[in-house]
Amino acid sequence: MATVTGGDRIAEVLREYGAKLGHLTETRVGFLENATYPDGTPVAMVAALNNFGAPEAGIPARPFFTNMVREKSSTWGESFAAVLRANEGDTGKAMPLMGAGIAGQLREAIVQGAGPANSPVTDLLFQRFPMGGQTFDDVQQARRDVRAGVTAPAKKPLSWTGHMLASVDHEEAA
Repeated sequence: MATVTGGDRIAEVLREYGAKLGHLTETRVGFLENATYPDGTPVAMVAALNNFGAPEAGIPARPFFTNMVREKSSTWGESFAAVLRANEGDTGKAMPLMGAGIAGQLREAIVQGAGPANSPVTDLLFQRFPMGGQTFDDVQQARRDVRAGVTAPAKKPLSWTGHMLASVDHEEAA
């Protein structure tokens, strides 16, 4: 029968490693609960409408978030292992760095844009209300103006005020 010795040392090493790991076990990346537009509209709601679209409201899907996760998530495990090694196994240091890296990937996806170009009405509204704040009546007027031949320069989707881009954040939890 085999005999195992050194159990006390193994237990001590495991305790030390466990203490080094810390308590952070989750990193959330995206548009967190406290992110709102000046009128109180949750940024997460606007981001979801843009990502998935709302055909009944004339909003096409621009899957910036979905595409980013599909294209980048396969690298996150390896990246986390490297960040964890570089921080000597300390999740308290590694998780925020990983969250910041993924948040950067999400910002890049917004900047690159996804999906179809803006409608002529959206571009006209952007020209008239560069910081947002248009009303339903303003939208109706822009629709009438576009039908009458009024145009505006094309703008990149997902970049109206920059508020969604600036609202990308991450947080860590135990």
